[in-house]
Amino acid sequence: MRSFDLIIVGSGSGNSILTDEYADLDVAIVEPGRFGGTCLNVGCIPTKMYAYPATVGDQARDAIRLGLDAVIEGVDWPGMRDRIFARIDAISKNGLQYRESLDNVTVIQEYVHFVEPKVLETESGQRITADEIVLANGSRVSIPDVLGTDLPGVHTSDTVMRLDEFPRDVIVVGGGYVAAEFCHVFRGLGASVTQLNRSQRLLREHDDTIAERFTREAAEQWDLQLGWTLSGIERGEDGRLTVSAQASDGSAQHWDGTADVVLLATGRVPNADTLRPEAAHLDVTGGGLLAVDEYQRVLSDGEPVTGVWALGDVCSPYQLKHVANAEARTVSHNVVHPQDLRATDHRYVPSAVFTEPQIASVGMTEVQAREWAARNDERITIKEQDFGDVAYGWAMEDHAGICKLIANARTGELLGAHLIGRDSSNLIQPLVQGMSFGLRAHEMARGQYWIHPALAEVVENALLGLDVPGQRTGD
Repeated sequence: MRSFDLIIVGSGSGNSILTDEYADLDVAIVEPGRFGGTCLNVGCIPTKMYAYPATVGDQARDAIRLGLDAVIEGVDWPGMRDRIFARIDAISKNGLQYRESLDNVTVIQEYVHFVEPKVLETESGQRITADEIVLANGSRVSIPDVLGTDLPGVHTSDTVMRLDEFPRDVIVVGGGYVAAEFCHVFRGLGASVTQLNRSQRLLREHDDTIAERFTREAAEQWDLQLGWTLSGIERGEDGRLTVSAQASDGSAQHWDGTADVVLLATGRVPNADTLRPEAAHLDVTGGGLLAVDEYQRVLSDGEPVTGVWALGDVCSPYQLKHVANAEARTVSHNVVHPQDLRATDHRYVPSAVFTEPQIASVGMTEVQAREWAARNDERITIKEQDFGDVAYGWAMEDHAGICKLIANARTGELLGAHLIGRDSSNLIQPLVQGMSFGLRAHEMARGQYWIHPALAEVVENALLGLDVPGQRTGD
């Protein structure tokens, strides 16, 4: 059995914990897939590199409202794909080569699993152990259990971005952010898109106002089929795929459609099970996540295991790269400073969906805030500010954007912020900052200048519209 000072399972955010403080440690990095993890290779980075040109395409088609006659004459899909992955693949390759070049780092390109506490076994049968083990092996796509998901032309987010040819038509199965973003990508680049979703609601984790508005906008952009459960996929002699679905309400209704490509975007599952955590007596939540405390220590029977840590999708419900990076910083410090443990701050975790229009969110939804208020004998105040009501919104002829803020009416504390519209992923940041540093709504609104007539005025006006102390007559 080979012993190390530190074993890191996963090369995404886990790879970043190695600071100068680790230079004297004997380290193993275990990565059976593409070096660099999900975000770099098949997740947030390449998807946004596709989403941006798709947004440009959508805006060009929509420019007629502004008096412009713009035309997208074609899409060089192979050129776009090669531009994106030439950059990404080089980063992955160079990252692997750099780690392999270090005298104190051993890269193991195999899957591993526990055989006993703090002992891992590789696919080839080698057993490894370490004083400190960091589990950062992420998540994987979830595949529906129906016939035909393994057919040529049926893809997941792991494979669809490397298509040889741009498809004429695509059926996207799923209603979450991955499905939404790929519907935007393919539609924005000119394909005919159908979205098939089991429930009547898209983006069900979002605030009701945002989800309803996005559903409305999606229905105007592509063929939206709600209330259907995927039942099977078949491939015809012409190579086209037929997707079949049954009504989710239990009725006898049936739906089918054909496309060149089918994308299964039905969620991701944590890779905790692949580690065989039961062999190491590690706790797993009902959602399949490794259980950790606020210091990212993995738990066993509710108690932290000395020298076993976890970060990212394998233990976090957020499935967000910026959260994994924050947890990696926590682990990086705590491994080498066990007497000065730091906790990860998960209070205000923002997220964004890079569709057209963009979506961004942080904090409580309206439903969650009302439940919180009822439990704590508090009162909330809500303001919905349309993008189209500020000067820059006039310039854009915006009809979809909205900034929805939720605050504690007694204290002015911002409880939640939800935006849909142009540049929402950027507009939400001052709100995240204000929440993180304890600013109240009136302080955010009147404690700084807001550039006129910038789009950020929609955030200013939403803050000013809240019924909170400092903004009421007589306060």
